[in-house]
Amino acid sequence: MATTPKTLVVKDLEEKSILVSRTFSAPVEKVWRAFTESELLEQWWAPKPWKAETKSMDFSVGGYWLYAMVGPENDKHWGRMDYTAITPHLSFEIKDSFCDEEGTVNTSLPVSKGTIVFTTTDAGTLVEFKMFYSDEKEIETMIEMGFEQGITACLEQLEMLFEEKKI
Repeated sequence: MATTPKTLVVKDLEEKSILVSRTFSAPVEKVWRAFTESELLEQWWAPKPWKAETKSMDFSVGGYWLYAMVGPENDKHWGRMDYTAITPHLSFEIKDSFCDEEGTVNTSLPVSKGTIVFTTTDAGTLVEFKMFYSDEKEIETMIEMGFEQGITACLEQLEMLFEEKKI
């Protein structure tokens, strides 16, 4: 019996980083699109019953994705992902932050910088993203906010989209 690939989340307080990795049963081109096109991101980026809603997206160096995590009662929590480097189908670097509806970063909440890497494997595509924080307190805040459960649920949803051939 085949086992479903699972999401691995490794917190390194000494390094002030969180590494998330998951292998998807899809070619790198499709996985890349799922991470770089707002119409696809909106289908999996928020753990249900929440959903992601794009206000604007410019996937280019210097551009960013401004989006809201929208809850069942229509409450919105805004996020901003700035793109600082892009190597198509291989990796991109980001600055990830919480913000307001206009994209103004909320400096009282954690801001991370990191790289998302896409690697072709026999099973599909391995995605590894490693995010770095300024101190241990920011990692602890992210953990308390449910980061591990949230990202795991999101990546499970993405895998289902590949399995159901919706991407």
